[in-house]
Amino acid sequence: MSEFSKRLTGLRENKGWSKTYVAKAIGLSSMQTYANWEYGRTEPDFQMLNKIASLFNVSTDYLLNGNKEEHKTADLADKDTVFTYEGREIPPEDLEYMKRLLRGGKQ
Repeated sequence: MSEFSKRLTGLRENKGWSKTYVAKAIGLSSMQTYANWEYGRTEPDFQMLNKIASLFNVSTDYLLNGNKEEHKTADLADKDTVFTYEGREIPPEDLEYMKRLLRGGKQ
């Protein structure tokens, strides 16, 4: 069983869904086609891979490589962080304006 097959099986089982349910949800006419992906006998094409990712709300990168998307966070109050937007640094006065907006207009 491939790592892809294991991830696919794990995602389905975590949702409590049957193979038949998943097959129908992604538009397959045969549950066996989907089952073969989980068993590692065959693999889906790109179109089906996208449908699977959408159904399970994961990235195709996660399905193929196991890479989970990590979200970066930063606090606007952090003085050591340089905040940028579209590759340009946000001026300090704009950051202060953003902070005021987030506080509901209060100083």
